[in-house]
Amino acid sequence: MIFNSFNFIVLFPLLFLLYYAIPAKHGKMRNMFLLLVSYLLYLQFKPIYVLILLGVTLVTYYSALLIEKTNNPKKILTAGVLLALLPLAFFKYFNFINDSISDALSVIGLNYHLQGLNWAIPVGISFFTFQALGYLWDVYYKRQKAEPDFLTYALFISFFPSILSGPINKASLVIPQLKNLRPHFDYNKAVEGMKMLLWGLFMKVVVADRVCLFVDMVLPYYENYTGLTCFVASVLYTVQIYADFAGYSLMAIGVGKILGFELTENFRRPYFAVSVTDFWHRWHISLSTWLKDYVYIPMGGSRCSKLRNYWNIFVTFLVSGIWHGANWTFIIWGCMHGICQIIEKMLGQQKCEYGRFGKSVKIIITFLIVNFAWIFFRMPTIGDAVGVIGHIFDINQPMTVEIGSRHIFAFIVMGTLILFIKDWFDEFAPSKLQLFNNKHVSVRWIAYVSVIIMILLTGVFDAGQFIYANF
Repeated sequence: MIFNSFNFIVLFPLLFLLYYAIPAKHGKMRNMFLLLVSYLLYLQFKPIYVLILLGVTLVTYYSALLIEKTNNPKKILTAGVLLALLPLAFFKYFNFINDSISDALSVIGLNYHLQGLNWAIPVGISFFTFQALGYLWDVYYKRQKAEPDFLTYALFISFFPSILSGPINKASLVIPQLKNLRPHFDYNKAVEGMKMLLWGLFMKVVVADRVCLFVDMVLPYYENYTGLTCFVASVLYTVQIYADFAGYSLMAIGVGKILGFELTENFRRPYFAVSVTDFWHRWHISLSTWLKDYVYIPMGGSRCSKLRNYWNIFVTFLVSGIWHGANWTFIIWGCMHGICQIIEKMLGQQKCEYGRFGKSVKIIITFLIVNFAWIFFRMPTIGDAVGVIGHIFDINQPMTVEIGSRHIFAFIVMGTLILFIKDWFDEFAPSKLQLFNNKHVSVRWIAYVSVIIMILLTGVFDAGQFIYANF
């Protein structure tokens, strides 16, 4: 379900009422209701792809049971992982591999052509596949018991708030919540969830979708704009992808809380990171944790030689780039982050303290590195990304910013500034700006109403898809 859609506004209150109408003592019935809702909502995207979701669920469910029962679990794990990855590899990477082989062979004069696929990628396939694989590996490493109840496991994989764009939840966090009898409606938890939902919606429709209007006007046609305009557009894309993805994650966690569940934290003010390493402790935390647990540590992590450790970091972020998309731009993006972290580790940057001024400089430098890496993430080809960066640094251009409509740009600046101020206080002075959590009821309600008014007056309501739903 797309949280910024009219369907969500209409359907979720109804789902909420029906869910809590089921007595708390009938936890299994509640789970069956949520599972039915999750599958019905997934069907609205492209019905046939629900078979992919069900297939990955069945493969990993039975593989986990077999791993616990067999004397040779490694073969079962390998087969289960390969079968679960097959739909992801087929739908997401077939065209990329096919085109890459064709391009490589054409260089040496060989003609190779295989008809590509024009099918849409099943929504959320990267998220629910990685969540299922994480569960399978946890069972193999004996960090998690195999779940015998198929309905509970199927709900864990398909839970509708997080299936579209995460967070990638651990079985050890969610499955116990699904199995335990949940209490009657928790007012305080629901209020906290509503606050998350409200702020996440602000981030999406007031900031991300409004900023998108300027970014999409400039970056695809960068040759027609000044370098400074392209730089502003790149910075705003950095804002857009954060507000879009963190906004979704916040809404997903908020919906989970309203229904009585705790989901994984996914963002912690990433643009105040003091290094690229620190950035990945704050950005897409559930994916960072997944990569650490199932790629980095199994390869040896940091408990090996320095050269091997650097290689482990590089491969981990190569996997991150590949996970994000079937395009060389994503691979370059992932490699850039990996190389930056290797350099930081070589220089011992994580152990250096530079005082308040030095920390501010490190935040700015990290932001700029991340910002230029996002250009590769945003542009369709490496040539386009290099073209944008070259255009930004072309000094033979007027130092002007072409903002288009002043009215629209004013809304962009307003939303971005409010988001920055909120994150700044949360990072450096969390007790000094308590609006949603103020002890005075009047202050809280003024904050609620103000945000709602800004959403209604300046939000972009086109039910625009979330960026990470494409991954």
